[in-house]
Amino acid sequence: MNVLELSEQEIGRRQSLQELRDMGIDPYPAAEYPTNAFSTDIKENFVDEGEPREVCIAGRMMSRRVMGKASFAELQDSKGRIQVYITRDDICPGEDKDLYNKVFKRLLDIGDFIGVRGFVFRTQTGEISVHARELTLLSKSLKPLPIVKYKDGVAYDKFDDPELRYRQRYVDLVVNDGVKDTFLQRATVIRTIRRVLDEAGYTEVETPTLQSIAGGASARPFITHFNALDCDMYMRIATELYLKRLIVGGFEGVYEIGKNFRNEGMDRNHNPEFTCMELYVQYKDYNWMMSFTEKLLETVCIAVNGKPEREIDGRVISFKAPYRRLPILDAIKEKTGYDLTGMDEAQIREVCGKLGMEIDDTMGKGKLIDEIFGEFCEGTFIQPTFITDYPVEMSPLTKMHRSKPGLTERFELMVNGKELANAYSELNDPIDQEERFKEQMRLADKGDDEAMIIDQDFLRALQYGMPPTSGIGIGIDRLVMLMTGKTFIQEVLFFPQMRPEKKAPRSSAEEWAALGVPAEWVPVLNKCGYYLVSDIKEVNPQKLQMDVCGVNKKYKLGYDNPSVDTFAAWIEAAGK
Repeated sequence: MNVLELSEQEIGRRQSLQELRDMGIDPYPAAEYPTNAFSTDIKENFVDEGEPREVCIAGRMMSRRVMGKASFAELQDSKGRIQVYITRDDICPGEDKDLYNKVFKRLLDIGDFIGVRGFVFRTQTGEISVHARELTLLSKSLKPLPIVKYKDGVAYDKFDDPELRYRQRYVDLVVNDGVKDTFLQRATVIRTIRRVLDEAGYTEVETPTLQSIAGGASARPFITHFNALDCDMYMRIATELYLKRLIVGGFEGVYEIGKNFRNEGMDRNHNPEFTCMELYVQYKDYNWMMSFTEKLLETVCIAVNGKPEREIDGRVISFKAPYRRLPILDAIKEKTGYDLTGMDEAQIREVCGKLGMEIDDTMGKGKLIDEIFGEFCEGTFIQPTFITDYPVEMSPLTKMHRSKPGLTERFELMVNGKELANAYSELNDPIDQEERFKEQMRLADKGDDEAMIIDQDFLRALQYGMPPTSGIGIGIDRLVMLMTGKTFIQEVLFFPQMRPEKKAPRSSAEEWAALGVPAEWVPVLNKCGYYLVSDIKEVNPQKLQMDVCGVNKKYKLGYDNPSVDTFAAWIEAAGK
């Protein structure tokens, strides 16, 4: 990397790195460092009486206070932080004091990883600390961390720009308290779901991510090309159809926790790459699945929060079973005053007009009902509510309702105004399923790019017979948002999808060369803030010389400084 692309702090750290190597100290040692304690358990298990506990700890140095022959440092490990007390004569018992005087005091920087051997004690101010007997450099950091300062529980100099935090999650995790806790809670959510499903006797499976048909949901897929087969493939939008094939094959219950990909919008509730849990169990229906889901989510909430409630957006949401159950047409009537029962597409379009909605000709009956519910109903259900009995036009993979013509045995779980889960009594009639697929293709012909494609192999599997089955999909990312009280999906994803980083436009070396600027001076001009040829056309030649030659001197580049006339020629050429 060109030295001119580095900040002064980065240059200083690289100089320290070289000094360490010149002293024979490997700044990136390969050997195991055998730690035997974490900061949290040292504090929890400390006793003032008895023999001091000998420990070996490691972590990132987050602060340092040098006071002559004695110093304090704060070490951050994977569990928390602990103070380390370091004296010159303890870590340098012989004549050579360089480890303290040079390495610790001058060549180490905030953010470096160090290892410490010593014993635990309590300082005069009452802080449990580690008294170091040995100090080892484990990894030298070359970029300075943004240091967040805390006083009386208030953070100063925060690293809190959302875009920076999401792009540089590794920094976010280091410097911002509570971020790691969110992801530990995410792990608890997934671990608890697995435990409940495993204890119920269901089998975790893995199904293809690359699929020849994007099936199992109504969504726009990502398309890629499979070179070995010379054909286009889709990133899966759902795991449903493959999991149902396994039910046909004889499994009692199967589930998968994995990534789905939908080539749609990004906002505070949606990420194109998201994690979903889908479960399918034979001989069950959607009524059983509602009861099972209530108990599952109550268990998850207790595992994460210690109780079945969680405060979100200033509202306490209770995940304690049972939840309200409300048919979708009743919900629409309750919120809009319009009863859509028995209406055809033309009548529902008329209702949309009266409600002032924007619709288009590609929308069929199911899509229109979905739009009405989404605009007037969905956001109003704060406490967990099962919205049930969807019209058949909205549910191409769902079994017809046993007692309500035109409706299906489907529910969506709404929590805090958002959909969390979608479940059915699964359609297992292969003839009915084929007709539903054909209806989806008719919608596609009208321009609906989220309509399902006919999956002939899935139809073939159904023709071998699938037992009565209930299935559910739960969005893990949204579930974690609810369980941790986060309002942006990006807060519960380690690395959410982002737009490409914007870089300041720069003229090429060839464009600078056209002015007569030698290649070695281009980075110098950039360091002075002249990124484009046009940036210099109105600059005073003496000022430009002062700026450029000043950088040459400061960074000891050793170039021969051009004359004022040379700079004037560059400026004149830039103005043409």
